[in-house]
Amino acid sequence: MSSIRFRLSVALGALGLSSLPAFAADAKIDSADTGFMIFATALVLMMTMPGLALFYAGMVRKKNVLATMAQSLAATAIVSLLWLVAGYSLTFRGAGPLIGDFSATLLRGIGPETISGFAKTIPELLFCAYQMTFAVITCALVGGATVARLKFSAFALFCILWLFIVYIPSAHWVWGGGFLGDWGFVDFAGGTVVHINAGVAGLVAALMIGPRAGYGKENLSPFDLSMAFVGLGLLWVGWFGFNGGSALGVGSRAVYAIAATHFSACAGALVWVGIEWVHRGRPSVLGLISGAVAGLGTITPASGYVLPWQGALIGAIAGFVCFWASTWLKSKLRYDDSLDVFGVHGVGGVLGTLLTGVFATASVSAANGEAGVSGLLEGNAHQLAVQAAGAAIVTLWCVIGSIVSLKLVDFLVGLRVSPDHEQQGLDLALHGESLHP
Repeated sequence: MSSIRFRLSVALGALGLSSLPAFAADAKIDSADTGFMIFATALVLMMTMPGLALFYAGMVRKKNVLATMAQSLAATAIVSLLWLVAGYSLTFRGAGPLIGDFSATLLRGIGPETISGFAKTIPELLFCAYQMTFAVITCALVGGATVARLKFSAFALFCILWLFIVYIPSAHWVWGGGFLGDWGFVDFAGGTVVHINAGVAGLVAALMIGPRAGYGKENLSPFDLSMAFVGLGLLWVGWFGFNGGSALGVGSRAVYAIAATHFSACAGALVWVGIEWVHRGRPSVLGLISGAVAGLGTITPASGYVLPWQGALIGAIAGFVCFWASTWLKSKLRYDDSLDVFGVHGVGGVLGTLLTGVFATASVSAANGEAGVSGLLEGNAHQLAVQAAGAAIVTLWCVIGSIVSLKLVDFLVGLRVSPDHEQQGLDLALHGESLHP
């Protein structure tokens, strides 16, 4: 019987249709790992609600604060339910090179003792919930590029379409047993799956929808940077669950990831604000905030593969490159990415993915007698080539999938609010509410 089951699993797996979850021979739920991952899951969810909601809302004008917050909550609710219905199954079940299968729709077959082949010491339901929080924040991040002009109905429909067209396939390719993982491509916590996808989709959306009314002519200064500052604090702490939790258990790798994450954020903040100080004669709070997020996003794919000092170096590089992308490049290309989703997350995601191939240190990721991942500095130029290919493929797919998603949304409900609604502000125009009635 076991022989039949094995042959059936192999046959179906080749087609990407296997409904038989993979288990390691020594798989066993560990209470310490489970407790750690429950905490990490809560931290990553906090990154979207209320972290990203506050961070984004503090950087728009007063008349759009509630509408901006509403996008984060809507993304949380919509993506979570879609993950339950089919998102998790299509990403992490089945062995197809391009997509998973429907064997775990509505989490069918996932019980209290079920263990995923991807996380061998925690309940599969917890692994599912943890991965759900990544899908949630990726969709929410995209909305920052088009705040103050995108319909709420358009954003909600975009989350549905884009999740299945872009996020789920690319997550399967990288993390769920797809072809990029088979190539040896590595992304510890979402440089491609989260940051490249969010940044590129944000750029595509900003180009297709067009700039805000008055962009480049009127003062579009942030409403309340103190709100954005609090949001950054929640994001920074939450990132310890984002990157540290991607080790999927208690151990030295989680510690390395958390340390690299913190030092990268610190270096990114100081380099960004230092450049700003030299060029503009004064350091700004917005510059400190932006640099920290650039460091956090850029270290994400590398965090479980590099030493702490390398994390700080990656953050410093991110502070310089993302500043350049969010100022000079944005000005030259003349696109209105409202909250610099592409300049910080898209460019940072590509940069971090490539630098993983440069700085990956085998001793950090080695475990249980298995060799770790080495990068260019340890003589493995092939890893850098694989990282570059993976980043290019995910970027290209995201461009295509985002265009398709936005075209469908535009056809069904339209993308942009009317000029009168934009002038009035989306809080009142779309939601019938105001921040201070």
